[in-house]
Amino acid sequence: MSDDVRLRDVEEADLELFLEHEHDPENVRRSKFTPRDRERFMIHWTTRVLGDPTVLVQTVTVDGEPAGNVVAWWEEDRRFIGYVFGRPYWGRGIGTKALTLFLEREKARPLYADPFTGNAGSVRLLEKCGFRRVGKVQHGEHEHVMLALGED
Repeated sequence: MSDDVRLRDVEEADLELFLEHEHDPENVRRSKFTPRDRERFMIHWTTRVLGDPTVLVQTVTVDGEPAGNVVAWWEEDRRFIGYVFGRPYWGRGIGTKALTLFLEREKARPLYADPFTGNAGSVRLLEKCGFRRVGKVQHGEHEHVMLALGED
């Protein structure tokens, strides 16, 4: 494998893979995100992600195979990013390459991310890509670190 990382528009078939990633027990443990059932997931993706022109979402491919996604969206007056990758792509530099490519397309700054504090890999990925810790936030019972890119 050459680990040729690229971004492309999301195709309908990608959604099944994204649903699998959302339900992966290790992804759930690391993100502290409660997975949605299939119907709610599909409605969310078709209306709030793909159906919203203010959202930028890309499928990440590795050697031509879908590996995950990166997405940017507005939450009130802040632009956030998030990403999910399949477990076979963890720890290989795929996230760093994908996020670097995505940040070339997503021009909004400041840009925010708020991974679970216990997700050291995600925090490290964001910091490698220039995000800085700017605080902490609570999502339910879980503490998340707030990171920002381009916030003065």
